[in-house]
Amino acid sequence: MKNKLTVQQIALIGLFGALGAVLMLFRFPIPFMPPYMAFDFSGLVELIGGFVMGPVQAFLIVLIKVLVQVALQGTKSAMTGELQNIMLSSAFVLPAVIIYHHHKTRKNAVIGMTVGTVICSLVAVFTNLYIIIPFYVNLMGMSWESIIAMCTRVNPLMKDVTTMAIFGIIPFNLIKNGIVSVVTYFIYKRVSRPMKEFIQRER
Repeated sequence: MKNKLTVQQIALIGLFGALGAVLMLFRFPIPFMPPYMAFDFSGLVELIGGFVMGPVQAFLIVLIKVLVQVALQGTKSAMTGELQNIMLSSAFVLPAVIIYHHHKTRKNAVIGMTVGTVICSLVAVFTNLYIIIPFYVNLMGMSWESIIAMCTRVNPLMKDVTTMAIFGIIPFNLIKNGIVSVVTYFIYKRVSRPMKEFIQRER
């Protein structure tokens, strides 16, 4: 059952992917953080699904979440924002799930989510500075100066690209994934039991 998808797993992957897309509809900004970033709880279902089923299934949940979200809302960034979502979600969830599945303990779950949070925060610097923002600069008629000025208005510490990464991109992802990790830690056991029972049912 580690890598082979059962009918039950496929059903849960689809359900969790759709639930993740719904959770993305309720995004909101975090004070003093870059205004083009938004917080949502979709990582919660990705983590739980991955902890129960494995990293392959976790990635499929991420992928389905993004596809459903595009179907519901379309794309305003020629799919670059969606590509970034897949990369950042994977950077957060996959290390956590892989570490947890190596030895399934609460300690490993905490270590995994911590490692995933740090990796995601670093990857976010790369994706924002080299994929998302350059896209808007080159194709949407914006400039680096206007994006930095937009960030400075909400947080005066963000005055250039470096400070935007240090005081904006990294803290945002640490906060977002940190909160998701804490919530996952406290609810996982309760919600994972019925999932495991469903998966173990005979077809």
